Amino acid sequence: MTPHSQAPNPQEERLARVALTRVLEPGDETGGRWLRTHGAAGLLRRLTEDGPPLTGATTRHIAGLRNRAAAAQPEADLETAHAAGARFICPGDPQWPGQLADLGDAQPIGLWVRGRPDPRIWALRSVAVVGARACSDYGAHMAAQLATGLAEHGWVVISGGAYGIDGAAHRGALGAGGATAAILASGVDTPYPRGHAELLDRIAEQGLLIGELPPGAHPTAYRFIQRNRVIAALTRGTVVVEAALRSGALVTARSAQRLRRHTMGVPGPATSARSAGVHQLLRGEGVLVTDAAEVIELVGEMGQLAPERRGPVVPRDLLAPRTARVLAALPARTTARVDDIARGAAATEDDTVAGLYELQSLGFVERHGDGWQLTRQAFISDFHSPKEA
Repeated sequence: MTPHSQAPNPQEERLARVALTRVLEPGDETGGRWLRTHGAAGLLRRLTEDGPPLTGATTRHIAGLRNRAAAAQPEADLETAHAAGARFICPGDPQWPGQLADLGDAQPIGLWVRGRPDPRIWALRSVAVVGARACSDYGAHMAAQLATGLAEHGWVVISGGAYGIDGAAHRGALGAGGATAAILASGVDTPYPRGHAELLDRIAEQGLLIGELPPGAHPTAYRFIQRNRVIAALTRGTVVVEAALRSGALVTARSAQRLRRHTMGVPGPATSARSAGVHQLLRGEGVLVTDAAEVIELVGEMGQLAPERRGPVVPRDLLAPRTARVLAALPARTTARVDDIARGAAATEDDTVAGLYELQSLGFVERHGDGWQLTRQAFISDFHSPKEA
């Protein structure tokens, strides 16, 4: 048996995966197929040694991967990560979130993690809250409120660490003393955006920073897009708060739909371009949500229902139907005789008189000689919908 045909050494496989995070771009399905076919160590050997050519990519592309592989220093990356308080996890590790397998050949080679909690446990009870970077005050408020409510109910809030909705969601969870994780398109030791360096450090202290890229790696437009698939796969559902028709948040939502995760949206003004993408999502498979309870109703266990929404209960609501009809038959500005009120209420005069005396005791009406009239309290308390006499 040749060395290459022997059962893979777990430590060699792990080190090869570390190296491959410098070689393959996130979400590279061709690279994922190579990884599945040859194993991590086998793939790395094919990229660093002479041997059978890899198929499914151009010669130029493979040459570029070979250049990257030749420069990879996995031991140094592990040392750099350790110095930054980060670690590397990969499939087969106890902390690896199993639902990432739903991405197929596009699943991460491994994850660089900064923070103490267990990513696998956290991912089991997590919700993504994503949206526009250039958000409105309304959007920031809604994202923070949703995240606060989710955190208070023991849910992990996952987002991308960006300006706008992402930052508001992270801050909402942190402010509630809850759990939050940021999925980065850069190395976990390389804060991006720079203006969120303090926020990302705080997330690392209280929660998790997670990324596919090795220490020191910087984001690109492609890496931001690919990062979104990880957010979608890790979570039970994705909530979009403000997103234009072209938006990375909608990419996350579409990824969630492909993965059969719940997709939700918070509506905004019909005239707002910032909410146009959310409204498009809601016209399709997205579910409208306005608070954390409605999110939990969708992603939580059976029976975790949001409270029924009702308007305020006013005294008029407590009247018996027959008495309420008598009240409704009274004119708004003038007195009325019992026989006229009875006709309006479709009731007998005896029943009408009984209803009027009950309404008088409650302060709704008062008697003036042979007539009856609504009191000022009836209008102030909105007991009655006024109508013309």
